[in-house]
Amino acid sequence: MPIRTPTKTAFAGLAITLVAVCATAQTPAIQPAMPPAAATAPGAASAPGPAGSPDPSGAVAAGAAGKVAPEGLFDALGGQPGIARIMNGLVDRAFKDARIGHLFKETKPQALKDSLTNQVCLLAGGPCRYEGADMKSAHADLEIRKRDFNVLVELLQDSMDEQGVAFTQQGRLLALLAPMHRDVITVR
Repeated sequence: MPIRTPTKTAFAGLAITLVAVCATAQTPAIQPAMPPAAATAPGAASAPGPAGSPDPSGAVAAGAAGKVAPEGLFDALGGQPGIARIMNGLVDRAFKDARIGHLFKETKPQALKDSLTNQVCLLAGGPCRYEGADMKSAHADLEIRKRDFNVLVELLQDSMDEQGVAFTQQGRLLALLAPMHRDVITVR
């Protein structure tokens, strides 16, 4: 098991977002997003619509609204297949972990894996759509503490280590996930 450096553990508290994306996950298919040209009619504006209008990519719910993924992050994570392997490892670890496994008793593992893959793919700049709930809604009924969040970050890092994701790239992903902790931690 890799030794956690102070820098690496500083990211703890950033990513339980991933595990509890859907405590009541429905099995969404992993779907590539439509290219911008195909998503709009000829001559139609491609800018986001007014508040309340549909978000075809799911960026708002995924936590990516207004965020730009660091260049090359999607590829550094192994593209969609690599992200799927990372999320599969994360979910498998989380379900087995004695400290946080209880948070997933009502969750369908494969649905969670699929949803997280779509979410991280979109956040990392990939061609995916996230169709899950926003982070606040997805976690509202769960009793998630900061320590639970920190455990999940460790498990995510372990999964990325297992897939050979460079530490720098891990930090880039965790930095994208960091702002979500406000919506995920429900017990203060």
